[in-house]
Amino acid sequence: MQTGTLMSACAVAVMTLAAPARAETVIPMQGQAPQQIQQDTAACQAQAKTAYDQALASATQAAAPATTTAAAAPSGGRLKGAAVGATAGAAAAEVRGNQHENYDKVDSDVQQQYRQNQAQDAAVAGAVVGGARQRQDRRETKKTQQETQQQQAQQQQATATQSADAASKQAFATCMSGKGYTISP
Repeated sequence: MQTGTLMSACAVAVMTLAAPARAETVIPMQGQAPQQIQQDTAACQAQAKTAYDQALASATQAAAPATTTAAAAPSGGRLKGAAVGATAGAAAAEVRGNQHENYDKVDSDVQQQYRQNQAQDAAVAGAVVGGARQRQDRRETKKTQQETQQQQAQQQQATATQSADAASKQAFATCMSGKGYTISP
């Protein structure tokens, strides 16, 4: 009788060491032989592996449709830049014109043409600057969205793995319990 108990204890120790992913002890409650313990443990580990794979696939599939909505890309940069540039150009032309003593003596149509030309040149420059800012903003927005999506994917993967681990442990414990064993952590 002591030899059988010793063999069962050795089998339990072997089962604990043979499954490094599980720090659980399998205790036979119906006097199962070491060979039977090994067979039952292998069968339950296979069921646990199947449960893990199914839970992981299910969690991954459920997380796949959950994508973030893209924020509206910045727009209107060139138009805003052109408007600011035109305003600044017209104001600068007026100031420059007033710095010359003969400016007031020139016909008002010529003064108007001068201000319009200066405003037009400044509007072109403003449109270029506004477009560059808009592109930079779009790049930053895209980078931020990608980083957010990567973080969400990592969190979803971690959650899926934890869920699959729990399902695997539950399946193993249920299987072993059904075969007449007690599992202790």
